[in-house]
Amino acid sequence: MDQTDRRAPNRRATVQPVTPGQRAAQAARTGGEPTLEFADMAPYDAYVQASALHKMQHPLSSDPGEMSFLMVSQIMELYFGLTCHELRETQRLIRADQIWEALAPLGRAKLHLEGLNAAWQGLRWMSPADFNRFRNLLGEASGFQSAMYRQLEFLLGLRDPTLIRPFRRQAEVHAELSAALTTPSLWDDVLALLARRGLDLPADLLDRDVAVEHDPHPLVEAAWVRIYDDASPDNHLRLLGEALSAVAEEFGDWRWNHVKAVQRTMGAKVGSGGSAGLAWLQRSMARVVFPELWSARTAM
Repeated sequence: MDQTDRRAPNRRATVQPVTPGQRAAQAARTGGEPTLEFADMAPYDAYVQASALHKMQHPLSSDPGEMSFLMVSQIMELYFGLTCHELRETQRLIRADQIWEALAPLGRAKLHLEGLNAAWQGLRWMSPADFNRFRNLLGEASGFQSAMYRQLEFLLGLRDPTLIRPFRRQAEVHAELSAALTTPSLWDDVLALLARRGLDLPADLLDRDVAVEHDPHPLVEAAWVRIYDDASPDNHLRLLGEALSAVAEEFGDWRWNHVKAVQRTMGAKVGSGGSAGLAWLQRSMARVVFPELWSARTAM
C-alpha cells in the first residue's frame, strides 16, 4: 500500500465533498462571508495536515538560523518526492505509448524542480560562521543520506548500488531503494519507446542490466539526431526530447546550486557524512542525465 492509500481513510473521515450548488447555497446563507464553524477540525487542516507539518521541526540548538536550514531541507525532501511522483507517472504513460499525455507530468516535474532550485534562496544568508554554530550537533547527518534524493537519481538513470548502503538498518527504505535500483529508469523506458517506434537500437542495450548506469551509445545519439531532424508539430518524440531536456537541465541546476551552497558555507571541508564534501559533489556532476540528448546536439 502506498502513502496515498495509507492517508485515504483519515481524509475521507474528515473531508466531505461539496458540490458547486452546495457552495452557492452556503454563500447565499452567509452573505458571502467565509464559514467559521465546523463540526470537526478545519477541512483545510484535515486535507493538508498543516498542524502535523508544523510540528515536524525539532532543532538541535537554540540558534535561530538552524530553523531555516531544517525547514528548507524538509521542503527539498517534499520536492524530491513530488518530482519522483511525476516521473513515475511519465514512465507509466511512456510504457503505454502515450507520448503526448506524458508531456504533462514531465512539464510539472520541470516546474517542481524550479521550485526545488528556488528553495536554495532560503539559505543564501548562511556563512561558515552561521553554519558552524550548529553543524557539530548534526553529527553524521548529511543530505548525502537522503533516500528520496536517491530515488530521484535512480529514476533519472544515475545509478550506483553502493549509495543504498546507509539504509541497510532501515529495512523498508532499503527495500524500496533496492527495488528502484532494479527497475528501469525513465531513460530506459524512453529507449524502449524509441525502439518500438522503429529507431535502430541494439538488443543488448535494450536488454541490459538496468541496475548498472547507462553508458552513452552512438546509436542512441543517432536516433535523437534523426528525431530532431523532423520539425513538424506532430513529431511527439521531438517534443518528448525537449521536455526531457528541460527536466535534466533543472536537475543539473539543482546539483550546481548544491555545489555553490557547500562552497559558501563549508569551503572544501570534509562533508558531515564523511564524504569529500565539495570535491565529491563536483565529481558527481560529471554524470550526465539523459546523455545522448545533449551529445546529439553537436551533430544536429
